Amino acid sequence: MKRDMDYVREILLRLEDECEPESSDLEPESASSDDLAKLHEHLTMLIDEAGLVSGISAHSMREKHWHDLRLTWQGHEYLDNIRDPEIWRQTKSGAEKLGGLSLDILSALAKGLIKKKIEEHTGIKIDL
Repeated sequence: MKRDMDYVREILLRLEDECEPESSDLEPESASSDDLAKLHEHLTMLIDEAGLVSGISAHSMREKHWHDLRLTWQGHEYLDNIRDPEIWRQTKSGAEKLGGLSLDILSALAKGLIKKKIEEHTGIKIDL
């Protein structure tokens, strides 16, 4: 399955909004098996590999489930960088021109765009 960074952003935004997030809160009632597979694969990557989300695995032989899903500190930091829709659009556009959408590249581009925006609005140059 191909990693979908727009979908990752959507998951992070939804988890941030949840008071008591559970995987079932992320699973639409009318989700197809392909939709659930995509969600579960992306949650696995976010929890086990990227470290942006934490959760307790409650998998069975047939289904994947997590409890106590929440953003990690790193997840909050990354989301803060890409939250603004215009920053996200520009970040993706820049990354595509570079030929890659890795988490590190996206985060660095978003930080650069935020830094530029801060300088434009305040006249203050900062080092992020």
